[in-house]
Amino acid sequence: MALFIFALEHFVASYLNFKELRQRLSFRDILTDYQIELTEKAGGQAMGYCPLPQHKGSEARRSPSFSAHLERGIFQCFSCGISGNLIEFAALMDGLDPADGADFRKTALKLAQRFGIQTSKPGKDGTAKAVESPPAAAQKPQEPREAPDVSDTPSAETKPALPVVVNAALEFELKDLDPEHPYLLSRGFTPETIAQFGLGVCSRGLMKDRVAIPLLDTSGILIGYAGRVVDDNTINAQNPRYKFPGVRDTKGVRYEFHKSEFLYHGHGVAKPVSDLVVVEGFTALWWLWQHGYHNTVGLMGSACSDTQARLILERSKPKGRIWYFADGDPAGVKCAKDTLAMLATSRLVRLVIADGRQPTDFTEGELKKLLPFF
Repeated sequence: MALFIFALEHFVASYLNFKELRQRLSFRDILTDYQIELTEKAGGQAMGYCPLPQHKGSEARRSPSFSAHLERGIFQCFSCGISGNLIEFAALMDGLDPADGADFRKTALKLAQRFGIQTSKPGKDGTAKAVESPPAAAQKPQEPREAPDVSDTPSAETKPALPVVVNAALEFELKDLDPEHPYLLSRGFTPETIAQFGLGVCSRGLMKDRVAIPLLDTSGILIGYAGRVVDDNTINAQNPRYKFPGVRDTKGVRYEFHKSEFLYHGHGVAKPVSDLVVVEGFTALWWLWQHGYHNTVGLMGSACSDTQARLILERSKPKGRIWYFADGDPAGVKCAKDTLAMLATSRLVRLVIADGRQPTDFTEGELKKLLPFF
């Protein structure tokens, strides 16, 4: 019988749709299952003392530093710095490592079984087919817990949709950022460049161990922060190279950041110029700015939206030139071609690209040859 249970669990786990499971799980139910009481606030937020066993020491009970967004299924402790989604929360509560694939899958399977959730897998014709969770008799014995009361939990279908505001002003600023962190200095950026862009490494919270990058709209108003890891060895599926602002619900309004409607350093080029440089990433822009190319804007990725193309054209004089300085990898080449097609009908566009090299790989002398207008 034990062998049969293992095989059945392995079969179901192989077809667990983690994204669908996250959407269908209730953070309220999970918290109730672990007998954790939090105080609910407006906008789906809940606060309380940090329940995580990894939060060691007496400081866990000193102040309510644990925050959970019940509708989005994410959490963060502002004291111990641990954050993640509701599946990762359950893994941590069970003493497992959510960064370990086997532990994460084990936790996801347990949650699917405990709450009777079926996920779907693609059929041969591409349609979704239900994958049943194992019957209750096949589940491993667990410590008894009080049954969760879900009678007053509103479903996604019955909740009224919140009004959405895109790229709105942020109501706070990150404090105590370290502008002298070895990462920034090792990349060759000067104190002047670091100060110009308000950069600094964050030591706590969602941006812990990341360069906090202020995002300013065309009026120079702070609308959020991006974050770049300082140690590339820590990059994985749960810890991407870059983090961008998420969704926040405040006072009955949902605030969202849309990268496709934002042009990095667009506020720094307030008027149309004769020569405008366009790059993909943050570091490329800082590097060019440091070497005198102040009329540079960034896409923040290897894609250019229609809105970004419009914002670029607004910063280029009708008879001016746009210099697209591409990353030398395949994604950069594709982005360059796509962006060129969007801009070339309205402006003279010069494409600058070197196979396998990034803009930050070029010295000041090389940049003057590639961008000879400065």
